[in-house]
Amino acid sequence: MARTTAKQKLFNGRDFSWMQFNRRVLEEAEDSTNPLLERVKFLAITASNLDEYVEIRQAGLMQRIEDGYREPGYDGLRPSESLDGLTKEIHSFVDAQYRCWNNQLLPALRKQNVRLLDWEELSDEARSFAQGYFQREVDPLLTPVAIDPAHPFPRVLNKALCLALLLRRKRRSSGPQVLGVVTVPRALPRFVRLPSEDGFYDYLLLQDLIAQNLAGMYRGYEVQARAAFRVTRNSNLYFEEEEARSLLETIRVELHNRRKGDAVRLEVETGADTEIVQRLRVNFELDEDQVFHGDGPVNLSRLMFFYGDVQRPDLKYPPFTPKTLHLSRKSASIFEELRERDILLHHPYDSYEPVVDFIELGAHDPAVVTIKQTLYRTSHDSPMFQAITEAAATKETTLVVELMARFDEASNIRWARNMEDAGVQVFHGVVGLKTHCKLALLVRRDEDGVTRRYCHLGTGNYNPVTARFYTDLSLLTSDPQITERVHQIFNYLTAHAEIDDYRPLLVAPLTMAESFLGLIRRETEHAQAGRPARIVAKMNALLEPSVIEALYSASQAGVEIDLIVRGLSILRPGVKGLSEHIRVRSIVGRFLEHSRIFYFANGGESEVYLGSADWMPRNLFERCEVVFPVKDAAARARLTEEILPAYLADTAKARMQQADGNYSRTGKSSKDAKLFSSQEFLMRLAEGKTDLSANPLQGLDALGAKGNAATAAD
Repeated sequence: MARTTAKQKLFNGRDFSWMQFNRRVLEEAEDSTNPLLERVKFLAITASNLDEYVEIRQAGLMQRIEDGYREPGYDGLRPSESLDGLTKEIHSFVDAQYRCWNNQLLPALRKQNVRLLDWEELSDEARSFAQGYFQREVDPLLTPVAIDPAHPFPRVLNKALCLALLLRRKRRSSGPQVLGVVTVPRALPRFVRLPSEDGFYDYLLLQDLIAQNLAGMYRGYEVQARAAFRVTRNSNLYFEEEEARSLLETIRVELHNRRKGDAVRLEVETGADTEIVQRLRVNFELDEDQVFHGDGPVNLSRLMFFYGDVQRPDLKYPPFTPKTLHLSRKSASIFEELRERDILLHHPYDSYEPVVDFIELGAHDPAVVTIKQTLYRTSHDSPMFQAITEAAATKETTLVVELMARFDEASNIRWARNMEDAGVQVFHGVVGLKTHCKLALLVRRDEDGVTRRYCHLGTGNYNPVTARFYTDLSLLTSDPQITERVHQIFNYLTAHAEIDDYRPLLVAPLTMAESFLGLIRRETEHAQAGRPARIVAKMNALLEPSVIEALYSASQAGVEIDLIVRGLSILRPGVKGLSEHIRVRSIVGRFLEHSRIFYFANGGESEVYLGSADWMPRNLFERCEVVFPVKDAAARARLTEEILPAYLADTAKARMQQADGNYSRTGKSSKDAKLFSSQEFLMRLAEGKTDLSANPLQGLDALGAKGNAATAAD
């Protein structure tokens, strides 16, 4: 029987919290008020999320158990107990995914003339087309294998879709059954578009097309049963950085090894022959509870294909055009503008182009003498890095590349090598720490003869593609204090040169954790003294126990605390005597909430910080992170009167966390009360279709302890 511990009274389980997050994404797939293809996209995202979680988190738990770890986690559960609960939760979740697909999305797609057909449903014309496609495009890529002493089980790559077959030789009908394996080519779409009537989109699963041609691949055999399957492998990287002579080369080797990790999950079609399932399970050395049956296409993440291939704008969100930045009339360039004021951009509502322009202008402006930038993730065709490559011929250019950005290591290695070849000084940060901060620094000899620094600091990656659907914040500034500290952070990253005080910046792993704890304690003291005390913090995840315990203490002192946490949160809100003044909400909608914002009332002298860090151990202690203050009055007012109040007022896409870790919707629509969506409101605001005066939003400084709409609706 599971034990109840002191930790369990303070914290919910990390794994349970993550599964709750993915269920919130699944709710968007189930929500009939969302456009149909957007719902398909949400379902595909849940599958992609689950893939990553299984190959990292579940695999990590299994690894810890195998290594003999027994230390309890945040919730007081040992790794084996966590794994048992997680496995049951994943089975339940997979069942829910396929119910959504079979009972809701597939019938709804059919009603819209988007049809996934079985072979028996195909017309003669469609079959002829499919067979021609097989001969031209598919068959040359296939390698059928029949397993016998001379042909061992093939090395199945991580997450590769395969067909498993039970075969028997025709000449020896009483002989033993042989297992056959065919890997479905990754280079081809999983769905074959078929000729169809105007207005119809007809598709056939690629695996079904291959199945129709198995007899030709296995001549001399009788195919007695078949089933699609997919194996997920442990994808953690293993190496000791300090023992690695070349970090780049070591990671390149480990990326190759990642594809060969131990199996941790087997997905197979529902109804698969038990003999096939048993042979696969034994081959991959998996327990029965590591086998997951799917009543539909194996690998639901591939459903994302429909979102791009089906040209039906009416089944997607209406198009949105971000707001363009306009400089003041007296400013001839962004540098002149930044000498007068800071620029705050809220993506995707504000265009990301000013950030791209900032880097490109710095690369081509002869007055700019130095460019320094960090890179964690980016798009493969980023114009910014093309600009930096060109700038290396005439300027001092430095790039700090994080090679260990999970699942982007290979592309980052290519970037690093290309940059080095072009003459860019490329560094990989501090050994043992991921470089996760988002910083760009330009040094310019201005027209007045003064050399100044200009900076971009952000909450998201330098990726113009994801900037269209991730919510993030950018600050462009020439503030001497901030830009001087950014310069010193680059010295830390390239030379491990530390200074004692990085204020006004909070820098992990050096000062950030203690600084955040100090800010929370300060609110506690303000509350105890009867001064205005409030905390509003928006982030992706909340896992750091010391921060949570400080929030509990603040709540007990009467500090009103609103936490907007998209994903994991192990804090237990609303517990009498512990956290009754804490509210935790999660917003899952059209855009991925990715920005980090931290507001402190500070006795009436409010402060607002933005940054790249969540309140997680890895962000506070295992990465180089930067959180920065918003000093410009207009920028700070936008955050406290527009952005954060909109999130707190959300009744359409917000869910409130309960003490047990479950979530419930904040509001229900009625004829008299329309639900308020923060993302819809911010889009309308950017498009000039509404303004703040037309909406019942109150600034944080004026907002009462429980006066926001979401709390009132809870």
